[in-house]
Amino acid sequence: MVTRFRVGTNRLVERLTLHVSSVSPLPRSYREAFNDVNWHSAMRGEYNALIKNSTWTLVPRPPDVNVVRCMWLFRHKYLADGTLSRYKTRLVANGSTQLEGVDADETFSPIFKPETICTVLSLAASRHWPVHQLDVKNAFLHGNLSETVYMHQPPGFQDSTHPDYVCLLQRSIYELKHAPRAWFQRFASYITRVGFHHSRCDSSLFIFHQGKDTAYLLLYVDDIVLTASSSDLLHRIISSLHQEFAMTNLGSLNYFLGISVTRDSSGMFLSQMKYAVEILERAGMVHCNPSRTPVDTESKLGTTGDVVSDPTLYRSLAGSLQYLTFTRPDISYAVQQVFLHMHDPREPHFSALKRILRYVCGTLDYGLQLFSSSTTDLVAYLDADWAGCPTTRRSTSGYCVFLGNNLLSWSAKRQPTLSRSSAEAEYRGVANAVAETCWLRDLLRELHTPLSSATLVYCDNVSAIYLSSNPVQHQRTKHIEIDIHFVRDLVATSQVRVLHVPSRYQFADIFTKGLPTALFEEFHSSLSVRCPLAQTAWEC
Repeated sequence: MVTRFRVGTNRLVERLTLHVSSVSPLPRSYREAFNDVNWHSAMRGEYNALIKNSTWTLVPRPPDVNVVRCMWLFRHKYLADGTLSRYKTRLVANGSTQLEGVDADETFSPIFKPETICTVLSLAASRHWPVHQLDVKNAFLHGNLSETVYMHQPPGFQDSTHPDYVCLLQRSIYELKHAPRAWFQRFASYITRVGFHHSRCDSSLFIFHQGKDTAYLLLYVDDIVLTASSSDLLHRIISSLHQEFAMTNLGSLNYFLGISVTRDSSGMFLSQMKYAVEILERAGMVHCNPSRTPVDTESKLGTTGDVVSDPTLYRSLAGSLQYLTFTRPDISYAVQQVFLHMHDPREPHFSALKRILRYVCGTLDYGLQLFSSSTTDLVAYLDADWAGCPTTRRSTSGYCVFLGNNLLSWSAKRQPTLSRSSAEAEYRGVANAVAETCWLRDLLRELHTPLSSATLVYCDNVSAIYLSSNPVQHQRTKHIEIDIHFVRDLVATSQVRVLHVPSRYQFADIFTKGLPTALFEEFHSSLSVRCPLAQTAWEC
């Protein structure tokens, strides 16, 4: 049964397929929607909310103006356990009918970086702070429009006395190109008035600090994650938000953006098991034979082989797996490899993608563990696989950054330029990891958790370590001169220490190459990727 699509004039856009029973099917036409009690009630409630919010005023249609079309979107809303929560409808504008420079200007989507949410949750877990989730009702309807936008009246709710009038929008509405920006400006202007201030490291992070009271607020479109140093402060902030915006307090954080959050005395466990099952269902691999590793130890993928029969499915599954890496850094390298061939997928690439899915199938209960541990040390591991790409001979670099025992940031990426030596490739990796740690230190400083000790950066290339501290200039270093000075300046001021680590203990290897099964399992355990701690060892 289809769970989400838009109904418009001669248009049907299907979004997601799930098998659900005992719920009213999604309407195939507006007449069907109005005849069904559940959907008609949901549409009426949405329309009343729009009118109450003074979203538009009806005016005669001016000559020679662009009028944006609109449509109803129908959706089944589910809880984390898969049961039906409610019937949800939303009136959306057809943003594609807007004209740039006429009724559309700048666009902006307020979302935060994955590293930011990991950092905030890590601090909350280590300090045992309460973490709540809030959902803003009709968030985009709160935004004030500075542009003049005309829209057709909603289908099924035309004014009987003025059927030819159009809606002059006073507030933003979903799917307008600049609706996210209007909502974000509206929210940011309010939250800063009540004592929060913007983070410079992440525009969607707001910080409150007065005396001993501290709170962090993360905004992802219309979803809010809020944590505070005390329950009293948290509830005061929630009460203030309720007075300004219509929102739902969903209680303690447990399911956010497809991520399940389980909290106990040891910390937090982040899992995307439900999302992983949906990916496997879409690929038809729910009952496939599991693999112990997501990628083999052979050379990287080339460009040979037959073209895949369904490149759209390949790209869809690869994109879904990329989001799965939010809690599964152990598949980052494998996903990065299949992503390199999105423009022209071949059968060997599809086989590599299926192997990732078989690994995911065998490790569905795995997730990222955040511990209630010390947060005084920032440690990074980095590695580079020199000239590993068989086509371009570019290197693949990867790093992972820990705050105490908690993994905050990781990356697996092909370097943008060709390196002429392994030392050059490794040093580019050092510069990337150091840049990430500098950003994290700035973020922690904004969160009023400054680090007093130097960041430790572990590399297994001796030449790269020497270059980080010794003022040596020769033919090879001139190609990475900016990276050389960037890292050396930080080493000279004792903000960073680049140290050697044996390859046997180089955790970042998991982000640059395929590893033998035993080593791969050891490394992904070191990254805190595991099944829930509540289970016994033999169940894992």
